[in-house]
Amino acid sequence: MANSYGGQALIEGVMMRGKHTQAMCARLEDGRIVSEVEEFTLLSQRNKFFALPLVRGVCSMIDSLVSGMQAIVWSTNVSLAEDEEEEELTPMEIAITLIISIGLGVLLFFLLPVVIAHFLQPLIPGNFWQNLFEGIVRVGVFLLYLVLITRMKEIRRVFQYHGAEHKAIHCFEHGLPMTPDNARQFPRLHVRCGTAFLIMVMVIAILVYTIFPLNAIISGFGVPAGLPKLVLVIVARIVLMPVIAGISYEITVKWAGSHPDNPLVKVILWPGMQMQYLTTHEPDDAQMECAIAAMQAVLAREDAEEAKAAAKPVPAAS
Repeated sequence: MANSYGGQALIEGVMMRGKHTQAMCARLEDGRIVSEVEEFTLLSQRNKFFALPLVRGVCSMIDSLVSGMQAIVWSTNVSLAEDEEEEELTPMEIAITLIISIGLGVLLFFLLPVVIAHFLQPLIPGNFWQNLFEGIVRVGVFLLYLVLITRMKEIRRVFQYHGAEHKAIHCFEHGLPMTPDNARQFPRLHVRCGTAFLIMVMVIAILVYTIFPLNAIISGFGVPAGLPKLVLVIVARIVLMPVIAGISYEITVKWAGSHPDNPLVKVILWPGMQMQYLTTHEPDDAQMECAIAAMQAVLAREDAEEAKAAAKPVPAAS
């Protein structure tokens, strides 16, 4: 299925992922494209429970995080290998970088909005309005973050590769020969983009936190105002994150990804699609070629595996 394919921008490259394979391609300073293709097994393919609705969304998020970090580390090491004075990242450096990155993400996009909304509760009456305010703060912090990092030259190039990734996937989904000219005619936005997923997570969080008024429940236990209550609110938010991620996945990936032309899909995903104007930029031909090379590598490997499976003799009935 076409919607089984997705990808991610890397440092001077693109990672494309299919049903059982992912390919990473990066362009070197001398113009050559280096690549690596590897097979993987999704969590949802390992156990039927992990493939259940809502559960598969959480598993998909874990798969994407793990494979995405591996691909970024690969592209970083490819870039460092070009410089004789630089050394590739060690496992310890990779682990420290990952911990710091996740920690900063949790601090900025999770803890900060919760803390701000918590201390402004006296000014914002009602559970719904408090959750709405927290969601607005979260989106605002995310927007400010994107605007600031876009000023960095290296990030702008990553966002160009992000646009190239989307255009290559569009080209494949429309059944056209995968060339830069064919891919360039398509928009740099895509309904299954991780940016759209993140915005959906923020919107669904407002609804889930309102349906499950954890602030009121916590207050009912007689927890004194101040830090202890804030800690419990944060814990409660963490407990509901898998639910939020699962619902968001079903909407953005399973439903919207299969019905991109549905008018309701366009309305629901409009905020996330608009946000992609910040996280994607128009790619040049070299970047398009890199994204297409990654897509073709995935398709070639998976076509070969399917042909091998089809040629395998069927055991005779006993």
